[in-house]
Amino acid sequence: MEMCKELKSMGFDTICLKDMAGTMSPFEAEHLIKGIKDAVGDMPIILHTHCTTGMAYMTLTKAIESGVDVIDCATSAMSNGTSQPATETMFYALQQYGIPCGLNEKAINAVNDFFKPLKQKYIDAGTLNPKSMGTDSQALVYKVPGGMLSNMIANLKDMNAMDKFDEALAEIPNVRKDLGYPPLVTPLSQMVGNQAVINVLMGERYKQISTEVKNYFKGEYGVAPGEVSHELQAKILGEGGKPVDCRVEDAKRTGEEFKAAKEALGDLARSEEDLMSCICFPDQAKKFLTQRKAKEENVVKYTIEEA
Repeated sequence: MEMCKELKSMGFDTICLKDMAGTMSPFEAEHLIKGIKDAVGDMPIILHTHCTTGMAYMTLTKAIESGVDVIDCATSAMSNGTSQPATETMFYALQQYGIPCGLNEKAINAVNDFFKPLKQKYIDAGTLNPKSMGTDSQALVYKVPGGMLSNMIANLKDMNAMDKFDEALAEIPNVRKDLGYPPLVTPLSQMVGNQAVINVLMGERYKQISTEVKNYFKGEYGVAPGEVSHELQAKILGEGGKPVDCRVEDAKRTGEEFKAAKEALGDLARSEEDLMSCICFPDQAKKFLTQRKAKEENVVKYTIEEA
């Protein structure tokens, strides 16, 4: 709660609680929100949770009773499962409580009607997997965020390996433990999920290690929250190898790398930060800087097809 007080003193406008795996219980929501409210007074609190475990509706209801100011929901056609609770459902429930939401019932129903056929289209095309729309109480054990679960399902489907889904899900806590329990939010959630899938598909743990996980052990994503697997660290860094003990930017701040990055980016680079981004994340940085330039130059790409 001291951190919340500090955030308020620093001029922050809101505090958002993100329950990425939908594992926050009603009990936890009540005590956490009441505690924060006691610490920051009238500073607005937002709660973002998912329906993955089936607790979201209960958690949001208890959060509202405890004084939360904003809740994140999704139009009902696209709600539940790895998504958020349904907007319309929460709206009707809050009406019973006599809590005004400021929503237009006709408008939110029209939004839902618009998305209903789109949802069916995605289901028919196989883009939207039924596993993403269901509830799995085991997520309380695996603590897998909705986006991470959806990505894992998509990857397994592309590799015709959906029969390995349960095995890959069970491997996630093991990989997370080996990595020192990093928070399962982007990009770390994808890194952990992808490595779990690789371990299962290869039939041997860490027979193949992703570049991202290697960089994580090198210290390029900061210091691991907990103790990492010494065996895995030795496999990646060599016996006795240690991650960088300073900012990755400082560790990579060499003349040759800056020169190479500058040549690679050309006029896309405008600052030392741009060059550093290219050194640390070359593919992502170049894509971002290219899009930035195109937006500023108002470049539009189009094709003409004969009717």
